[in-house]
Amino acid sequence: MIKKYILAAIMGLAMVATAAAANPWRPVKGHIMTTWGENLDPAAVWQQYPRPIMERPEWQNLNGEWDYAITPASANNPTPYQGKILVPFSPESALSGVGKEVGKDNALWYHRQFAVPADWRGQQVLLNFGAVDWKCQVWVNGVNVGEHTGGFAPFSLNITDALRTRGANELTIRVWDPTDKGSQPRGKQVSKPGGIWYTPVTGIWQTVWLEPVPATHITALRTLPDIDANTLTVTALTQGAQGVTTDVTVLFDGRKVASGRSINGQPVVIAMPDDVKLWSTDAPNLYDLEVTIASGGRTLDRVRSYAAMRKFGMARDEKGIMRLTLNNKPIFQFGPLDQGWWPDGLLTPPSYEAMIYDVDKTRDWGFNMIRKHIKVEPALWYTYCDRNGMIVWQDMPSGDTRSGVWQSHKWYEGDEFQRTPESEATYRKEWKEIMDALYSYPCIAMWVPFNEGWGQFKTKEIAAWTKSYDPSRLVNSASGGNFHHCGDVLDLHNYPGPSMFLYDGNRANVLGEYGGLGLVVDGHLWAPDRNWGYVQFKTPGEVMDRYEQYAAELKDLSKYGFTGAVYTQTTDVEIEVNGIMTYDRKVVKLDEPRLRKANHSLTRF
Repeated sequence: MIKKYILAAIMGLAMVATAAAANPWRPVKGHIMTTWGENLDPAAVWQQYPRPIMERPEWQNLNGEWDYAITPASANNPTPYQGKILVPFSPESALSGVGKEVGKDNALWYHRQFAVPADWRGQQVLLNFGAVDWKCQVWVNGVNVGEHTGGFAPFSLNITDALRTRGANELTIRVWDPTDKGSQPRGKQVSKPGGIWYTPVTGIWQTVWLEPVPATHITALRTLPDIDANTLTVTALTQGAQGVTTDVTVLFDGRKVASGRSINGQPVVIAMPDDVKLWSTDAPNLYDLEVTIASGGRTLDRVRSYAAMRKFGMARDEKGIMRLTLNNKPIFQFGPLDQGWWPDGLLTPPSYEAMIYDVDKTRDWGFNMIRKHIKVEPALWYTYCDRNGMIVWQDMPSGDTRSGVWQSHKWYEGDEFQRTPESEATYRKEWKEIMDALYSYPCIAMWVPFNEGWGQFKTKEIAAWTKSYDPSRLVNSASGGNFHHCGDVLDLHNYPGPSMFLYDGNRANVLGEYGGLGLVVDGHLWAPDRNWGYVQFKTPGEVMDRYEQYAAELKDLSKYGFTGAVYTQTTDVEIEVNGIMTYDRKVVKLDEPRLRKANHSLTRF
């Protein structure tokens, strides 16, 4: 086994070395970079196992240098290719080594060779993508093996029948992305960046990898804790399975503490021990899982996973105010608006270490929650939040304010956007895929289908569907958007300071955005001649003073109803300068001990 992986690694490195010798990778100059981007090794890009929520021991990483070409959208497979691109960075990013925008009139092509280890023969081979924006078509050895639309959810293609039995295999990918010229979810991407809107991202932007699986195998796991009944339900979704047995073993600190079994694809309901360890922000206890499917006493597939015993909900306090709860106890959920953008990688963090740095700093600053703002991160980010007790409010990436019409323009009176049938179908498909991909991560407390009325449509229907699809989490129907009496949460946005201008006695009331205190730090600007914030200050001390003032005001408002809040924002992003950190993560603008004390006054009172 070890020799096989050494051989595969040598072959992969040899391919990278040959490509690099012909066309050495260099980041594109022109903007600031993070330290991780400056020190990036193109031969070792994003090498971590990409899906720890469902792990198998064998896999092959396809990140690295690929051939690329940008052609008119109507063109066929390009010959020759135009150069090298460093996957998984989009061509618009500095770290891709390309630095070119693609646009809706063009297509982006990728090409590389790969070899399948000899002892994978007899198994099915899956080609896995973390995320590709937006329409992706894939060929292996000239055989069309499938396609996918959606820029934020992982997907897999079974490429077994297209593989050659010996030698190298050819992988070709075509991607088309209309950015803001289409109706698909895109988040903050626009073709002409400015203000709060950012550079487009086209193509592969998360890890690409190969995985061998049996013909009958587990495709996904859905874990559902119930701390009131003290049970953990595990459902193994399978491909090609009929009459199989599912066995789940639960371990804590390497010791077996519980187990359960089902047949015919039914959920496994496991009675947890009386001394069950709950997950919380201060004690993020996780249970390891071993999940096996078998038939006739023969093991067909086995994966490792993890789960947490925790419960997100809401309940009235002694004053009758509806409060957010964790494990049936009130908790003030407070965190930054986290865009997840990078000056050198755009949507893609330059490295795993860079990605988790933002989470670590958020914890250091005394926050207990992150609002992941209209972006979906790599699976490893959610696992890191699980392991470190960081609550997540998960946004649906917004899109489409072009293909439909507003029924009226009374922003705060419940207006709805009327989408085309195609746009509505795209939204529903991609939101379901995102929820499916993130369902089992314990850190996620809240789903946020819409932000500020951006493409907001059929709000009551979407909120009700989201809640019915996952009753275990809260639904924030529209963060700062057009307000309807639906979902679990009323979410207000107000800049710069906290304000409670609406109140709902039957829902949890949160301040989904406030702050935006801007400070320019010379030498750390995306565009030195342009910068923007909701309000501008000249010194870090002025920003810190105002931050503490707002924290005190927010604490006072929490007594009257606010039960969670989001400060804008973790970092500067492009020309926005309202981050706690600069865009390159090299400067923390605020006094960290004072920041931590102010935040603890809200999260620990």
